Amino acid sequence: MKALMPLLVVLLASCTSTTVDEFRQGETGINSDESIVILGRRHSSDYETRAEFVDCVGERMTTGNDSISVIPEKEFVDAMFPWFEPRTAPLRTQDLERLMAEPVVADKIAQFGVRYMVWLDGFTETSGRTGTISCTVGPGGAGCFGFGSWEDDSTFDARVWDIASLQNVGTISTDATGQSYLPALVIPIPLIARVEANACVRLADQLKQFVNGE
Repeated sequence: MKALMPLLVVLLASCTSTTVDEFRQGETGINSDESIVILGRRHSSDYETRAEFVDCVGERMTTGNDSISVIPEKEFVDAMFPWFEPRTAPLRTQDLERLMAEPVVADKIAQFGVRYMVWLDGFTETSGRTGTISCTVGPGGAGCFGFGSWEDDSTFDARVWDIASLQNVGTISTDATGQSYLPALVIPIPLIARVEANACVRLADQLKQFVNGE
């Protein structure tokens, strides 16, 4: 039975498929002394964009030859309190325009050197759970037997606002799906599809190209 486990792991190796779509509405480009800030949408009562995903995208964009300076979300939100709290954050570019009319807000954003504000909106959903696993303890020891699987789907949108023109210059959407497995022959071995990690990498790379005007 133990000899079957490596073969089973290979056969059930989880995989992820990811698609990225870009909709451009304006020209972009960024100077070396300019930065972007990436913020997660959290105004909905049903869900909130996880801070860990926002951080992942930001960290990915600061690496590589075409890296971009990214202001950490928490640092920006704390410095801009209370204007970017979930209940008061601008939902549309018209709201941002009204906000930028406040001298204190405009001054703080200028101090950060923000050229683009990116709003991330999305979540990861688990569905299609099947199978069962049972664990027993007996005179010969303990063990778990069975099989389970489920599907994860990560869907995220990134809306890019140009602070200079106070316009929405584009949207990038990513969707990553994958099947995860949990086979158990004495010991459960989870084979997890890294859908959110893949969505982060693909979205960050596309967003980096978009902001750089490529």
